[in-house]
Amino acid sequence: QVQLVESGGGLVQPGGSLRLSCVASGTIFSIYFMAWYRQAPGKQRELVAVINSGGNTNYADSVKGRFTISSDNAKNTVYLQMNSLKPEDTADYSCYANLIKTVGGRGLGYWGQGTQVTVSS
Repeated sequence: QVQLVESGGGLVQPGGSLRLSCVASGTIFSIYFMAWYRQAPGKQRELVAVINSGGNTNYADSVKGRFTISSDNAKNTVYLQMNSLKPEDTADYSCYANLIKTVGGRGLGYWGQGTQVTVSS
């Protein structure tokens, strides 16, 4: 079994910073990519940032220049450094990993349980 566990969410004032972490554990042979998604109340879930095993990254336009995704492949961990936070960043942030569990296995997707980020004064 594979588990993704997020941490680091909370309440922060506008302009503040938070750092989210997501650790993948269990039967994992290799992780192709990991990503952060978010979903605000009444809105569709959106991709925030993604990083692949080679370290290549991509960001939603709304967070470019403010958020940074990074990873520690040895620890199967992905981070999301969020700076200059805005009230519109308020959402439930979930971690996603696409990985293979055994040599020659097919890629499988797994989700974390989510962590709430609230930006408010």
